[in-house]
Amino acid sequence: MVLHESLEAAGVSAEHARAAREGFAGQVGRLTRLDAGTSIAISRGADLARAALCVAAEDDSLVSHSSVPLPVDAFVSRLDDLSTGFLADGYLPPAGAPPQLFLDHLDRYLYVHKGFRRKNGSADGRAIYLHSVLTCRLGSALMLSLIYSEILKMLRLYGLLEFNVEIFFPHDPDGLPRGYDKHKSKLGDEPHIMTSKLLLVEILKTLKDTFWPFQSNQSGSLFLNAVSANQHGPGNVGDNQAGPHGNISAIEMAAAKAAQHRLMRGVWTNVRFGDMRRALAACERLILLNHDSRELRDYAALLYHCGYYEDCLQYLTSYETAVVGQHMNNPLEIMEDDAVKTLRARIIPFRSNHTESKTCRETQIIRARQNYETESKTRINPA
Repeated sequence: MVLHESLEAAGVSAEHARAAREGFAGQVGRLTRLDAGTSIAISRGADLARAALCVAAEDDSLVSHSSVPLPVDAFVSRLDDLSTGFLADGYLPPAGAPPQLFLDHLDRYLYVHKGFRRKNGSADGRAIYLHSVLTCRLGSALMLSLIYSEILKMLRLYGLLEFNVEIFFPHDPDGLPRGYDKHKSKLGDEPHIMTSKLLLVEILKTLKDTFWPFQSNQSGSLFLNAVSANQHGPGNVGDNQAGPHGNISAIEMAAAKAAQHRLMRGVWTNVRFGDMRRALAACERLILLNHDSRELRDYAALLYHCGYYEDCLQYLTSYETAVVGQHMNNPLEIMEDDAVKTLRARIIPFRSNHTESKTCRETQIIRARQNYETESKTRINPA
């Protein structure tokens, strides 16, 4: 994938970002098909809290340029302290108490005593980063559900949870995640059960939606917004005008340069203009989860705007291969399918330069790594 190599080619250290991504990938690798479909209240397979903290650590590295990584282990300990606090602060009900009383005590501990609150929307993404939610006690329903499940996990390990619990995930704008006795489950509860894989997918999709660089056209599709961002240039299918690079207009080339600048410099002004680095990171992690082939397509759209035409073509081809034989049913899917063809047509003039551009980028990466190693050796051994 492109992000980390691109940063290194620009002379930006991606060491901490790489380490965080490896941590996330390691947790994803522990998600078997069975574990991925189980409720977060059961919490088997991947360590969901650590995976979420690895997401936060990578994004923190991408935007802060700090020489010190986000202390993931310290925030894991803070989560554990929440569980022990439930016992130390006297909220554990007497032995043999009914399940509902136990869960009422847990709700009161988390939402009243500890003061965790729900925040709707994600103006800057902080409500979806676990370390920020643990610090500010203000987060999305996804993060509050994760915290709730982690407390249940620890109480189960302590042998204090003597009944089966499920977590009710709210879909309304104000509800809070709450536990309930699984033996009293109803058929209508099924849509409110969050599974392990779905939790990670929803976290990343929220980040992707928040930091997507093309927000001006509210078409309901991030991909359409990205493809139509240059629709007034002659790169459109059927336009015979010629620009400096075949049918790629000067407007599109300028947009690509701007996107590259935002990628290399980490420029982020507000939500409307997005954050290219974090949008790319969210796309790459969603691809690792192998949840939806459309993530390949969306990632390709970002790569096109960054000027990585060879990589764009590769992921676009992978998407088209994945959806062979599928029929587009609704108008939005048909529009997106047309946009895929438009995007492919825009890439064609660069096909002859694919090998050359890849070789150039790899050379830049090698040189950047050599310079970094040389500087490191000089700092360690000045003589």
